[in-house]
Amino acid sequence: MQQVSLEIMEFIEHHILPRYTAFGKSHGLQHVNRVIKNSIELANYVGADINMAYVIAAYHDLGMSGPRAIHHLTSGKILSNDVRLKKWFNNDQLKIMKEAVEDHRASSSHTPRTIYGKIVAEADRDLEPDVVFSRAIQFGLENYPELDKEGQWKRFESHMNEKYSRNGYIHLWIPGSPNARKLKDIQDTIEDKDLLRMKFDLLYSKENKE
Repeated sequence: MQQVSLEIMEFIEHHILPRYTAFGKSHGLQHVNRVIKNSIELANYVGADINMAYVIAAYHDLGMSGPRAIHHLTSGKILSNDVRLKKWFNNDQLKIMKEAVEDHRASSSHTPRTIYGKIVAEADRDLEPDVVFSRAIQFGLENYPELDKEGQWKRFESHMNEKYSRNGYIHLWIPGSPNARKLKDIQDTIEDKDLLRMKFDLLYSKENKE
């Protein structure tokens, strides 16, 4: 099993990850650390370069400092403009890494161009059911504070159906990855509307207190 270079890890932990503290809970430090962990597991699973996968994951949401709709493109630019990475990666690797960051959004209509794009798109999924539900609620509270609880529920339910249901736009890129099982659990919950509402009520009261 490959290990990430300690030198690269030290650089990322000191200079890159602290930038996530500015992005709110749904795209903050906890999220990027989970994407890093998932990326390392998936890179080992498919036999990809672990250092490339690690750095891609660390940069993938840095563009959240600007407009969300293009954050994947902004993040790619931030990675390709960071000359410090030339110490560890050649130009061909950096091009692949930039493209992988650009391709990470689940809602993008095209297939990621390389296995690295597939890894970060898959790792970005956080498909632990409670994590998916909590992040959707956090995002609603952060971005639509004017909505009351019923308004938040309607937004939450519609987002779940659009993205995660059996007809949703989410697409798994790596067959046999742990995400397939987790997605099925989410879909089973979405199909049981009472159970979905119960999950929402529980997590909403928890998120709204904090």
